[in-house]
Amino acid sequence: MRSSVSLTRAFAVLAAFLAAPSAPAVTPPLAPDIPKTFVAPREDADYVMREEMIPMRDGVRLHTVIVIPKGARHAPIVLTRTPYDASKRAERSVSPRMLATLPLGDEVFVRDGGYIRVFQDVRGKYKSEGDYVMTRPLRGPLNASKVDHSTDAYDTIDWLVKHVKESNGRVGMIGSSYEGFTVLMALVNPHPALKVAVPMSPMVDGWKGDDWFHNGAFRQTNFDYIYGQTARKAESLSVPRGAFDDYANFLKYGSAGDYAKHFGFDQLGFWNKIAEHPAYDAYWQGQALDPVIAAQPLIVPRMIVASLWDQEDMYGAIATYEATEPKDTGNDRNFLVLGPWRHSGVNYDGSVLGALKFDGDTALQFRRDVMKPFLDRYLLDTSLRDGAPNADTPPVFVYETGTNRWRRESRWPLACAKGCPSPSKPIYLHAGGTLEFARADGDAFDEYVSDPAKPVPYQPRPVHFADSDAWRRWLVVDQRFVDGRPDVLSYASEPLTAPVRIAGAPVVNLFASTSGSDGDWVVKLIDVYPDEVPSQPELGGYELGVAMDIFRGRYRESLEHPSPIPPGTVQSYRFALPNADHVFLPGHRIMVQVQSSWFPLYDRNPQTYVDNIFLAKPGDYRKATQRVYVAGEQASFIDLPVVAAE
Repeated sequence: MRSSVSLTRAFAVLAAFLAAPSAPAVTPPLAPDIPKTFVAPREDADYVMREEMIPMRDGVRLHTVIVIPKGARHAPIVLTRTPYDASKRAERSVSPRMLATLPLGDEVFVRDGGYIRVFQDVRGKYKSEGDYVMTRPLRGPLNASKVDHSTDAYDTIDWLVKHVKESNGRVGMIGSSYEGFTVLMALVNPHPALKVAVPMSPMVDGWKGDDWFHNGAFRQTNFDYIYGQTARKAESLSVPRGAFDDYANFLKYGSAGDYAKHFGFDQLGFWNKIAEHPAYDAYWQGQALDPVIAAQPLIVPRMIVASLWDQEDMYGAIATYEATEPKDTGNDRNFLVLGPWRHSGVNYDGSVLGALKFDGDTALQFRRDVMKPFLDRYLLDTSLRDGAPNADTPPVFVYETGTNRWRRESRWPLACAKGCPSPSKPIYLHAGGTLEFARADGDAFDEYVSDPAKPVPYQPRPVHFADSDAWRRWLVVDQRFVDGRPDVLSYASEPLTAPVRIAGAPVVNLFASTSGSDGDWVVKLIDVYPDEVPSQPELGGYELGVAMDIFRGRYRESLEHPSPIPPGTVQSYRFALPNADHVFLPGHRIMVQVQSSWFPLYDRNPQTYVDNIFLAKPGDYRKATQRVYVAGEQASFIDLPVVAAE
């Protein structure tokens, strides 16, 4: 009875309160607590952030985030087109300050207060309309539609210069990795307002040496990327692998194809395209961007940025630069930068990489001292540009590792087999594990047994693909963790008495045989530190990978048409390692390692020839005896791009 009276009194008090003429407006108790839209107040912000749905020529609208400094007038636009969520890319942190809001790599744009920054979701991703196709090909045999990244970039730039009233009508594009790919795409039939481009670590040729394959060997880290990018439009999912050590996990499921089937990848279109095209056929050739860019008129100045330890896209930047360079007759349109970074490291802190310490923040040095003046030259208003000093951009700006200093060069590479200022110089593998600039006479080989059941890991176990820090630095991990394995051959020079500088791409010339009918060859060029390094004791005896890569043996005669390897017959394998500008210092040794697996980064070769390795069965995986020949006419060697060390 008492609780009933109390409840009656409570309702009476509430009714009297609501009826009182002076009572303030009251939100109804069942009014939704989540509004249809919420706009955070930004009155105290030093920028304005706008979101637009920009229409493309086929009617599809692309979500675009535009960040404008308050009070901006006649400001240039810097555009990035991304599959990684434009809203997040444009907002590193929630802040009223543009400097804190935009990504770290953008700080050089913000400090002067003169740039408008734009991020756009590519079609089919996040808030953009349309269908998503991984690295959508240009219109043509692989794309029968009327749109591609070239047309989308053109239509976006056209809209921006017409509707962003604070701009001066000049647009530059920058971006790394996939975003670098979209920058290159914009250079195909470019919009007249596109005045400059900076593609960084761009995806260019997914089979030869960028994300998906390296020389025919499939990179299994792509499973996570493909899953995250294509399973959902606006959500990045993770493979429910059920094991921490990916070395054991991939061994458990067998071939890459069996792994894919177990985790439902057959539902994902891009995986099916990869599995159906294991060789360098028309599908991959038709998507390679370096010949496409080379065929375009060299209208838009571009600065192509590459990382010397790029663990994802180490091929495309330099391939594009080299393909385009013959058209740059004035040496003033096609620029190259090589920095001591991991993939996309140009946009982050560049002071260290793994155990390596550089001379300051090399990434900031480049962004502030080279890239920003380069962009200013082409994007600021004519009146301002005429009154500003010349950017003085070197044709090639490269970081020399070993000595740790930037160099300004007029061309790249500095040494090669022919057509370079210096000829390359072979360094030969010798029996017994030595390495010399002179070839050994006679007939000799070293051998090992490659067992697919016990593949050589690419980094110390446990291997956990989700460990992003380990992924970023694995190319500079101390290679002693495999030196001494019975299935890894190591060859080392005597300690150097003078510095040896290389500036270009080392080229592998391997003479080898296998008892199987297929096989992979992993070759590593390594700088071995002295036993003691007083300035950094943990580097004592360190084996630093300078240039390393893999080649799938079935493609030795043709990348498009694979063929079995004749068992027991010496074959020639010739392939380039990634570019390097490195000095092997006195007291250091040059080392070469040879092995036949790099797992689980690359799928295992069964070492028995099958038409499609993705479909290999458990019985196809067999041990093979690998012989590397090290004397006479069949002496294996690395053609080093040696130049004079200063």
